Amino acid sequence: MIEVAKRLNSVEEYYFSRKLKEVAFLKSQGKPIINLGIGSPDLEPPFKASMMLRDSLDDEGAHKYQSYQGLPELRDAVETFYKDRYKVTINGKTEVLPLMGSKEGIMHISMAFLNKGDEVLIPNPGYPTYASVTKLLEAKPIYYDLTEENNWLPDFVALERLDLSKVKIMWISYPHMPTGANAPNKFYDEVIAFGRRHNILIVHDNPYSFVLNKKPISIMRYNYAKEVCIELNSLSKTFNMAGWRVGFMVGSYEHLTAVLKVKSNMDSGMFYGIQKGAIEALQCSDMWYVSLNSVYELRRALVWKLAEKLDCTYDEYATGMFVWAKLPPNITSEAFADKVLKEHSIFIAPGTVFGTNGEGYVRFSLCAPESTIKEAIARV
Repeated sequence: MIEVAKRLNSVEEYYFSRKLKEVAFLKSQGKPIINLGIGSPDLEPPFKASMMLRDSLDDEGAHKYQSYQGLPELRDAVETFYKDRYKVTINGKTEVLPLMGSKEGIMHISMAFLNKGDEVLIPNPGYPTYASVTKLLEAKPIYYDLTEENNWLPDFVALERLDLSKVKIMWISYPHMPTGANAPNKFYDEVIAFGRRHNILIVHDNPYSFVLNKKPISIMRYNYAKEVCIELNSLSKTFNMAGWRVGFMVGSYEHLTAVLKVKSNMDSGMFYGIQKGAIEALQCSDMWYVSLNSVYELRRALVWKLAEKLDCTYDEYATGMFVWAKLPPNITSEAFADKVLKEHSIFIAPGTVFGTNGEGYVRFSLCAPESTIKEAIARV
């Protein structure tokens, strides 16, 4: 075999990619596996979005290459969405860049701003892709601690003690993945000031703000945010459109122009029909969010019950589509998750997937029907 690039030595296959192979094998052996490990929405997208996708297939030019910057109507829809839902004013023409899912934005932003040897502040625990992309680009991850004692928020006093001269990007995500913690207004002011003080790009990954969360927040509502911030957002969780691969980033014209230089060399535009469906989703009424969250509220109550049956504790004020649960003493996260899989055929995610500070915790997904969660409870 031809020798692979040395950069691959710094990363492993994504945990859930590996684990789902094991789960699939167990299923093939007849094991009745219940998957509560993955945050893949099982509910239907907005009906109007699906209908628009179908109806748009006959539009003139629907199957041609599309603009790298997305349809003007989609960028305008994002502008209106931010105004209506976040009370934030952005310019759809210059401050919105549609993406094929916000995950690609992590790579594009990193490629646009990182050189070899640059450093990146990454939350521990946090989304594993931040670190993987950083390593692939031969930059250096600098993990900053998030702990339950500090409400899963950064300690800026500790951060100021670090040598920040090589730091180019800081990743944040609130509501926080995987813990579901929310950040107060003070935090956003602090992190923006931190970025301005040290010339660090603050990237806010914000896909969970409408799931079981009564006060969705965009970092763009705070003073000076556009100077040092980019925000990633996604239709995957809010509108049950994970497989559509549609998201966007918002930020200053200068920041997005830099990212566009990368993106325009990576793809040839998002499929027209998906963009048309996304426009319809972004225009959903308040009833969509009420209906979505009523389902997740029922599921979360059941997952809380499951966690209690497994002798775990949790924070009732956390938001998002997961339950982050603290384990009973004297067992590691991976051992606990393996035990639950082996004894009850229930797959949950060990907290260590998200960093060393995830030790002692597991994560349950709410992306399963009530009947399935009740079956899990019955098994335990």
